[in-house]
Amino acid sequence: MNRAVVLLSGGLDSATVLAIARAEGFACHALSVDYGQRHAIELDAASRVAKALNAAEHRVMRLDLSALGGSALTDRSIAVPIGGVKSGEIPVTYVPARNTIFLALALAYAEVLGAHDVFFGANAVDYSGYPDCRPEFVQAFERLANLATKAGVEGRSMRLHTPIILLTKAEIIRRGRALGVDYTLTISCYQADAEGRACGLCDACRLRREGFAGAGLADPTVYYATPV
Repeated sequence: MNRAVVLLSGGLDSATVLAIARAEGFACHALSVDYGQRHAIELDAASRVAKALNAAEHRVMRLDLSALGGSALTDRSIAVPIGGVKSGEIPVTYVPARNTIFLALALAYAEVLGAHDVFFGANAVDYSGYPDCRPEFVQAFERLANLATKAGVEGRSMRLHTPIILLTKAEIIRRGRALGVDYTLTISCYQADAEGRACGLCDACRLRREGFAGAGLADPTVYYATPV
């Protein structure tokens, strides 16, 4: 089996991407990053998902982006917004250069494994306005990957897969369910509590809840607050 590195956050999108990569016949080496995020519950979720979807390996790397701050997800003095995202604005939950950093780590890991495929759960339809989830970013990073690596220079192309980038949240959920993803294992909330319950108020919770409604499925998420 060809190997692939799959970035796995523990959320709905990355769990679906792991299932897709596995269905395409890859031996999936899941990579999660403990980056000083607001809660580490998502890392527990990533471990559950990797096990349930038979990842060949699940590795967690520590890289403390809270030392830089600049985001509500890495700086507790910045409140997580609960009023929705205004069109054209990049919200404070954007972590500066996070996806660039994560993809660079995945690329390095792929080279070590001798893999030429990296899977990434970027989505440009139902998303929160992040610039590093757009197709233009993905295309540019793949070009960089083939310029910056030994494999790329030697003609063994590195491929960046973003299979859900043009899907709605409802379409992602339906695709994942068809592939056997158990979404009760995942957490998408920006401010989940210590028990792994979601707030029901942040933008990530809103998008997740609307996705299940759009897919015609019951939302399996456990909340500690009343969803709005």
